[in-house]
Amino acid sequence: MIVIVFGVSGAGKTTVGKLLAQELGWRFYEADDFHSQANIDKMRRGIPLTDEDRWPWLESLRQLIKRSLESRRERSAGLLRIEKSVS
Repeated sequence: MIVIVFGVSGAGKTTVGKLLAQELGWRFYEADDFHSQANIDKMRRGIPLTDEDRWPWLESLRQLIKRSLESRRERSAGLLRIEKSVS
């Protein structure tokens, strides 16, 4: 099972996600950690990401979910926090 928590900035996604993961004994994945350095730099400068910027990030998250579901070694899949951007 995979749980994805998403919402606007400041809604408490990370707090809820970490607490839920802790309660379930799952691993928590911070979706922002899967951004490229170029995307991180853009966001730090306040430049909104384009769909083109997001595709590699989304593919990385897709691969993580796929690996988690396919893994027979892990007893829990994980939890992602994804932030909805308004652009």
